[in-house]
Parts: sequence; structure tokens; C-alpha cells
Amino acid sequence: MITGHNHTSFTVSDLERSVDFYTGVLGFTLERRFEVEGAGISSIVGFDGAHLKIAFVRLGDFRLELVEYVAPPGRKLETATNNVGSAHIAFTTDDVDATYEELKAMGIRFRNAPTRSRADRPRVAYFHDPDGYTLEIVEPL
Repeated sequence: MITGHNHTSFTVSDLERSVDFYTGVLGFTLERRFEVEGAGISSIVGFDGAHLKIAFVRLGDFRLELVEYVAPPGRKLETATNNVGSAHIAFTTDDVDATYEELKAMGIRFRNAPTRSRADRPRVAYFHDPDGYTLEIVEPL
């Protein structure tokens, strides 16, 4: 039976760039980084000749695995949130406006300024990581 969450994973185009973003911009800590190739990882991911660069980053209890496929190379998918299979991560902030301004000052592009869908919902803003994954900041009610 499932007992908890271990990690969430994103396949990225440039591991170093993604580690820099998640640690330097969003405040994650680097847990570990490594490369793996050969029969064992090929069996796990289902691709012959698999060679992966992997980093685990952590924010509180949330653990994110960033994976760059050196081989076999993949292709960029359209990660728009209305596409089936697309995912996003929402992060809590005490002050959505201040966080929005701080991230904008770092050059982060937002899809929207902080807003709410209706009066009884929290204020949120969507932005993107370097590969276009949608991220969200949420200020609880």
C-alpha cells in the first residue's frame, strides 16, 4: 500500500540550469547530484542505452528530481496546462505580491499578476521554470 510521497520528477533540457534555478531563485537546497548509465537504469526507464544526469533538490518536505537524458535524447513537449499529461507545482507564500515582485526582479516571467478566480479563493500567480514547466505561487486565505 502507498504510504507517502517520495519525490516528483521533471525531465529537463539542461540539468545545471535547472539546479541553478530551483536552488538560486526558488530557494531549494541541493540534496545530491549524480550520473547513471547502463543496464540497470535502462531497465528502470525502459530505454536501451540510457544515460541520465540526475539531481535531487528539496524545499521543506518536498523533494524534486531533475533528470537530464544524455541518451537517448528526448524532444520538447508542449507543457501548456490545458494539455493532458501536463503538470504544475504550487508553492505557498505568505505574501503573493512581494514574492511576485521579488521573482519578477530576478527576471522570472509570469503568466499573470497575482489574482484570484473568485472572492473565496486564494490569490495566485503562474510562472515558468527554464523548461516551461508551470509553477504557481499561492497565498492562503
